[in-house]
Amino acid sequence: MKIRRLGRHPLKRSRNQTGAALVEFAIVLPLLLLVMFGIIEFSLALYDKVVITNASREAARAGIVLASPKATTAQIQQVATNYCSNYLISLGSSARTCPAANVSVSGAQGTFGNPLTVTVTYTFTGLVLGSLISPITGPLAMSATTTMNNE
Repeated sequence: MKIRRLGRHPLKRSRNQTGAALVEFAIVLPLLLLVMFGIIEFSLALYDKVVITNASREAARAGIVLASPKATTAQIQQVATNYCSNYLISLGSSARTCPAANVSVSGAQGTFGNPLTVTVTYTFTGLVLGSLISPITGPLAMSATTTMNNE
């Protein structure tokens, strides 16, 4: 018994369908890249937010611990700046410094029970999308504040 095929072989394409996959890929590729870079930029921004939050926490902890003499405002700011320099991913600068992070301290060298507040602000500059969106929306300014009572 001989099996007869109906129609053409499924792997053979007609002439007008040979470049269809390439055209479809060319249409979908920009959207795929936009989503991929968006995920990367968003994760970098979240990471930098966590870093400045931890920097403010570390600086506040360094300022409130029971020590003689108490840490000065400059020493507390240096703790936050060092933390940012070590862990912050700043794509805009090539140096391992943290020039974009500003640290402000209020209530340094206070007495027992008085609050010490450390605020770290940072302007996020993204990889690709941040540079494209910045002129429209402005830069992404992040801020982290930690308040602890002096020991």
